[in-house]
Amino acid sequence: MKPKIFIDGEHGTTGLQIRTRLGNRPDLEILSIPEAERRNKDMRADFLNEADIAILCLPDEAAREAVAILEGANSTRIIDTSTAHRVAPGWTYGFAEMDKGQRERIAEARLVANPGCYPTGAIALIRPLVKAGLLSPDHPVSINAVSGYTGGGKQMIAQMEDSSHPEHIAAPHFLYGLPLQHKHVAEMKEHGMLSRRPIFSPSVGRFPQGMLVQVPLHLDELEGAPSLATVHQALADHYAGQDVVEVVPLAESARLARLDPTELAGTDRMKLFVFGTEGKGQVNLVASLDNLGKGASGAAVQNMDLMLKH
Repeated sequence: MKPKIFIDGEHGTTGLQIRTRLGNRPDLEILSIPEAERRNKDMRADFLNEADIAILCLPDEAAREAVAILEGANSTRIIDTSTAHRVAPGWTYGFAEMDKGQRERIAEARLVANPGCYPTGAIALIRPLVKAGLLSPDHPVSINAVSGYTGGGKQMIAQMEDSSHPEHIAAPHFLYGLPLQHKHVAEMKEHGMLSRRPIFSPSVGRFPQGMLVQVPLHLDELEGAPSLATVHQALADHYAGQDVVEVVPLAESARLARLDPTELAGTDRMKLFVFGTEGKGQVNLVASLDNLGKGASGAAVQNMDLMLKH
């Protein structure tokens, strides 16, 4: 019997991408609610209970309501793409490459919290350095990032693409989250193994998909004042054997004159770069990924496949 997959919220940006990715999967049975019935609570509850895995592509409160429907003896497993459960007890964080054994933890879990797109890049850069003893958990970390506008969902897509929209955004690039209270900071801190809240400055560019996440550091403020090569080696060791996360060789990074945030658009991969000049005491760690690929829909499908193997 084919496993039944229900995408609760399949008509939103992340849900549509997941639905497209699963459209040619003959090994799955996709349970689908017509768009006109998407607010039919009884129909949603029936599908949630019938599914082997429910992928929640919902706002936080709606995700919590869906989880509540499945509380108790129900055997439906859940992948939640909202921010509602990313630091909640009892939930497994769905970043498969984050640590050794994380794939197995995801495979065995009933409740999986899909990571945010920005945190995927930030955690990928920060956590290995903390674990290697190079970056103190209480270090004052700053994270700067730019994302494609699809990360803002249907409303932002309309604002960016429709010049007649009453809240049309004409800017080629803009900062947001200016009060430094972005909802992704909690998971960056938790899963980045930081004890001090990082400063996070996100921005959006006039391109649909893609993302760059930057973590600039002074090497003489890190443990042992490591070289660029030492920092790079810590990342390379952490992701050794991975096929999704690539740590770009130092020599290759040194040849780059610019970095395109759309480089990995349409893929589920992530590249990590170590930029700087040896002996100058500074490093800029950069993650490149697709905000809807490894940053959202692609990660959800990856987690689903891991869970189906268990």
